[in-house]
Amino acid sequence: MDAGRTQRLVEKIHTACEHLESVRLMEVCGTHTVSLFRSGVKSLLPECIKLISGPGCPVCVTSQGYIDAACELAQRDDVTICTYGDMVRVPGRSGSLELQRAGGAKIVVVYSARDALKFAREHPDRKVVFLAIGFETTTPATAGMILEARRLGVGNLFALAAHKLVVPVMEAMLSAGEVPLDGFLCPGHVSVIIGCDAYRDVAGKYGKPCVIAGFEPANMLEGILGLVRQVAEGRSEVENVYPQAVSTRGNPVAAQWVGQVFETSPAIWRAMGEIPSSGLDFRPEYRRFDALEQFDVKTGPDYEPAGCLCGQVIQGKADPSQCTLFAKSCTPVQPVGPCMVSSEGACAAWYKYNRAQS
Repeated sequence: MDAGRTQRLVEKIHTACEHLESVRLMEVCGTHTVSLFRSGVKSLLPECIKLISGPGCPVCVTSQGYIDAACELAQRDDVTICTYGDMVRVPGRSGSLELQRAGGAKIVVVYSARDALKFAREHPDRKVVFLAIGFETTTPATAGMILEARRLGVGNLFALAAHKLVVPVMEAMLSAGEVPLDGFLCPGHVSVIIGCDAYRDVAGKYGKPCVIAGFEPANMLEGILGLVRQVAEGRSEVENVYPQAVSTRGNPVAAQWVGQVFETSPAIWRAMGEIPSSGLDFRPEYRRFDALEQFDVKTGPDYEPAGCLCGQVIQGKADPSQCTLFAKSCTPVQPVGPCMVSSEGACAAWYKYNRAQS
């Protein structure tokens, strides 16, 4: 960390806040939430700035119904589940994938969609289901996996898809008007894929400034400074303080892959219900890879475990410390909700970095 640069940015933020009583900024991305805590940036900000965690943790926004469908598939003798690590411990109605594995289910943790394809090719006797979750950052990898599987004629690979889109959920929260917000610190890695222009309606139609930032302390401070200045000056624009990675229109190759395999669809978000045009479903010509269709599995209704406020936390309606289960019956060792499971979850970040102040 460049201490001198950091100090100068902090001083500029304090100056910009001199005539502001309250500034409520949502960091949409779970990686921002963790980085802001871990780096100590939150402790450097003026008291008038309230940073609010948003629905940017892929595991956290995945509905309980999806977890139940994944567990149902895991119980089938001829199926192997390939999944990112955080998903294994998320509790569902009938337990977690971790419990299923302890009972003999075949569950393999992978680090990329390509790993799932590799596993399927090496085990042609198994039906391999990849748990395809995540935002625009991971969706191109899933699409690439499907395209390559089709090219190679791999017939035993499927995906249980629950990919989500960031901007529609931002607009849904603003339309609901339940959480007062003054601006958004927008995710750097998602923005690499979708580009700056994707946020134009959020800034223009809803009058909320958006600043795209990376995850280094100084870059996050630059983003916060840009937001505070816009609020102070009554502006609502899209700014990019991460130009070394983010362009105006994003990554056209990634967009082409995704558009070839998937089409926009409604999606169920944990505790938020169905949000129009916020998810992706297989195009008809690729539905032979759709685990829901091929295995005749239903995702079922969403629900929240008793007492769990994870659904409120991901919408910015509550801080983790307001949950009566937090750091008591819900801990990283024995999580009740996904916000305590995921490495990008707000509850996990609060537990690790902010528990003493909660």
